[in-house]
Amino acid sequence: MKLGVYNAILHDRPLPEALKVIADLGLTGIELNTGGFLPAVHVPNIEKILESDAERDAFLAQFEGTGVAIAGLNCNGNPLHPNRQIGDKHAEDIRRSIRLAARLGQTRVVTMSGLPGGEPGAIRPNWVVNAWNSAALDQLDYQFDVAAEFWREIDELAREHGVKIALELHPQNIAFNPASFRELIERAGTSNIGVELDASHLFWQQMDPVAVVRDLGEWVFHAAAKDVRINPNAAVQGVLDNSFRRLREDEPRTNLGGDEWANEWPKNSAWDFVALGKGHDTAFWTEFLRALHEVDPQMLVNIEHEDTELGAVEGLEVAAQVLLDADAALASSLATN
Repeated sequence: MKLGVYNAILHDRPLPEALKVIADLGLTGIELNTGGFLPAVHVPNIEKILESDAERDAFLAQFEGTGVAIAGLNCNGNPLHPNRQIGDKHAEDIRRSIRLAARLGQTRVVTMSGLPGGEPGAIRPNWVVNAWNSAALDQLDYQFDVAAEFWREIDELAREHGVKIALELHPQNIAFNPASFRELIERAGTSNIGVELDASHLFWQQMDPVAVVRDLGEWVFHAAAKDVRINPNAAVQGVLDNSFRRLREDEPRTNLGGDEWANEWPKNSAWDFVALGKGHDTAFWTEFLRALHEVDPQMLVNIEHEDTELGAVEGLEVAAQVLLDADAALASSLATN
């Protein structure tokens, strides 16, 4: 397997320093953010790279001799947002990331399927959590039609550039599990759109990431290694707990586009994102890698660190050790079979 890090957690330092952190962890890949919810901190000159071979070559030269190579691009956002100030920007970031991937010799762009409003004229996305009533199915029909039109266009662009799009199965998106992913690609008639298998968002939905990999098979194009710990309060509030706090303008907060901001995580949370091993042990991650290996022995698997209990490098060290141990265990078992 090819193991690396999604670079968002290292945006506080220059690219050469980020590459050294990753190399020191014993990992060999960096997944670069190129727009969407987050700015392209480590690729600030995208337009120049798209236009100039010299700019492209100079950017790629930064990786030479580091032991770390680019392991896909990431452009997570909501390209279907009904507020076009947000949706249009995120959609164009995806198009630009596809063109950039081709320029950099990459074949994977990670993003999200997005979420439209629930009806024409809506100004906010509307996620159907449980479609038990007929009106909810009417809404989903409308949303899938909107999504299919967009992703049909993106699929064509991806094919033209030799790129595959890996959609993160993320709640609050039209495609958040295998059934909704299949519904999307069947309606859109796409060929180059698959899945980024991020175990974390499956864990808190009470899904089994290994079973999901085997269910989707060849549609798994890319993977993220991020863990989740289910906390005792889940027994009382459930995993859909909405006890978030709106952050004030004078508090540090992350902009998600337009005038949308990430909220403060619930204090007594039902679940948390944690470093690998704090939610599921090495034995689980060995089987996760095994399932991915069955799909593609060269699968790109990148750590995403969002454990607020650990610092950036500290959290990556914990996660990398578990992932490397799991990879070694997988290699050993394959060698003896």
